[in-house]
Amino acid sequence: MTEEAGRKPARVVVVDDQTVVREGIVMLLGLLPGIEVVGAAGDGEEAVKAVAELAPDVVLMDLRMPRCDGVEATRRIRAEHPGTQVVVLTTFADDESLFPALRAGARGYLTKDAGGDEIVRAVESVLSGDAGLSPSVQRRLLERLSEPEPQPVRAEAPDGLTVRETEVLVLIAEGLSNQEIARRLHVSTATVKTHINNLFAKTGVKDRAQAVRYAYGKGLARPSAD
Repeated sequence: MTEEAGRKPARVVVVDDQTVVREGIVMLLGLLPGIEVVGAAGDGEEAVKAVAELAPDVVLMDLRMPRCDGVEATRRIRAEHPGTQVVVLTTFADDESLFPALRAGARGYLTKDAGGDEIVRAVESVLSGDAGLSPSVQRRLLERLSEPEPQPVRAEAPDGLTVRETEVLVLIAEGLSNQEIARRLHVSTATVKTHINNLFAKTGVKDRAQAVRYAYGKGLARPSAD
């Protein structure tokens, strides 16, 4: 993205709730070729307003912010202002941050250790219709695609268990931890704990060992071929 090539600089809004970080990013972007910072915001609500007022090409979006987080702000921006692309710029590259942001419509995802050249490439990529993802995020996406999907529950769920509670029960029977179950089902560990508490209450089991026995007893889990 070079002005020499006749292309106008990308108009960018920076969103971060930490003033020092936000000002540092603005300062860095001011030194980069092909980027013009036209505004900054301290949370998601301010970001949505800034996009409505300034119509930037790209928003560099932090995720964990008060009032309105980056995922919700991204969802609203992409719904209300489809001409503005969103590149996440965050400290976090875990699944609970990455995948909700991408589902909300972010086209790029960088961590805050990204260099100036990487930010420029991400901005160029999203403006040309491609994804602007850091190498570590690309690796995580490939790993995610290679992970086995949870097997659908075929037996009728007993004791009023929901489909998701039954899926969690089956994964407990397979020996997965709460974090592993969360990754497998693409939910948060807090959500997994809620499902576990619910299924324990419905089935009357008191711990994971009893849950495993229950799953086998109800035909929801079977010994592996190994």
